[in-house]
Amino acid sequence: MLHLSHQANRLKDYVEENHLDRRTACWRPVEDVEDFPRLDEEELRSLKCGTYQLRLSPNYAQEHLEGDCAINIHKEEPRLLRVRLQSRHVSSRTYQLWIRYDEANVVAWYCKCRTGARVVGMCAHVAAIVWYIGFARHRHQDQSIGV
Repeated sequence: MLHLSHQANRLKDYVEENHLDRRTACWRPVEDVEDFPRLDEEELRSLKCGTYQLRLSPNYAQEHLEGDCAINIHKEEPRLLRVRLQSRHVSSRTYQLWIRYDEANVVAWYCKCRTGARVVGMCAHVAAIVWYIGFARHRHQDQSIGV
């Protein structure tokens, strides 16, 4: 963990170098992210560095998914997601976040919020989206989406 805390966020660098926060033509809306890795609670705890973000994720995800949340996938890099969502606290603020994954893992994330560039743990915005796409949507429809 200590080693990771000294590393730069490579996805942040990639987003900024390629102006992915400003370009819209390279993204397409996505209905389902079929190849996103399925995560269990232990994997989520490991990614989020504990249970605090994990406990917040169900409510945070529900608020965003019922509100203004757009999930897009990169046209040329199909395992790179961009999500636009509205802040829970400031109604006029919209955040953009990016999540890169492979067949088994979430490998990188970056959010334009104040704490979103960290590489150890993740901000609540990224945590909620990862929780929903990697865990909650795979649960039975008749169960609560809470953890």
